[in-house]
Amino acid sequence: KGEGLGNKFLANIRETDAIVHVVRCFDNDNIIHVEGSCDPARDIAIIDLELVMADLEMVERRIDKDTKAGKGDKKFLHSAEVFKGLRDWLNEGKSARSYPCDEEAREILHTADLLTLKPVIFAANMDEEGFKHHDGNPYYQAVVQAAQTEEAQVIPICANVEADIAAMDPEDRALFLADLGVEQSGLDRLIQASYTLLGLISYLTCGEDECRAWTITRGTKAPKAAGKIHTDFERGFIRAEVVSFADLEACGGSMTAAKEKGLVRSEGKEYVMQDGDVVLFRFNV
Repeated sequence: KGEGLGNKFLANIRETDAIVHVVRCFDNDNIIHVEGSCDPARDIAIIDLELVMADLEMVERRIDKDTKAGKGDKKFLHSAEVFKGLRDWLNEGKSARSYPCDEEAREILHTADLLTLKPVIFAANMDEEGFKHHDGNPYYQAVVQAAQTEEAQVIPICANVEADIAAMDPEDRALFLADLGVEQSGLDRLIQASYTLLGLISYLTCGEDECRAWTITRGTKAPKAAGKIHTDFERGFIRAEVVSFADLEACGGSMTAAKEKGLVRSEGKEYVMQDGDVVLFRFNV
């Protein structure tokens, strides 16, 4: 942290849709902390400041660009004013996410690749004991408090536990998680939180050779979802045969059994896909 995040690392962050900020929340003399001690609030502030400084450089360049372009088109002068307001906000050490502005200004800000405008999830990484009792863990509570200013979600995790879970078979994994008092691994919880944050869902297709999940934006209609598989599916869309994953699972994974029970629906072009739909697309080109 003392040398900054580096341009290459910042460039990688710019290509993401969201940021997962893993924060150390445990003491261990065998694992050196670059700042010499564990202090989640300080560590978050350091990274946040790095991102704010990077955004300030981006905003300054954008103001110069829009001001010059405004000589030929007045709309760019308005854009420059929006970024000037954000510049003042960033100079106070605050993120673009928390900048108070109307929807029009927000859309203008999204035309710049700003790091602190990206949604964020904090992953509070604790040791096993701290994870078991994370509600009373002061380090975890420090992350929760810091996240509140950003209206961000905090996911409690234990990296050591996640490593153990990854090496277990499904039955042992379930027993291990039950002993910890949780239903899902930290990775599963983080994935679900990320999907919610970005407004994403998954639907599934099943065939003789493979079953596969497809990620789409929540609110996507059936033809557009079909286009995720192949453009011909969208272009020649006729209908979608849909059953929920829970219903299919209750039928032993048999689509035939689900049809016999009347659980498979025929949906048209206006159908809005739901999370966990299992779909067979009918098309003709």
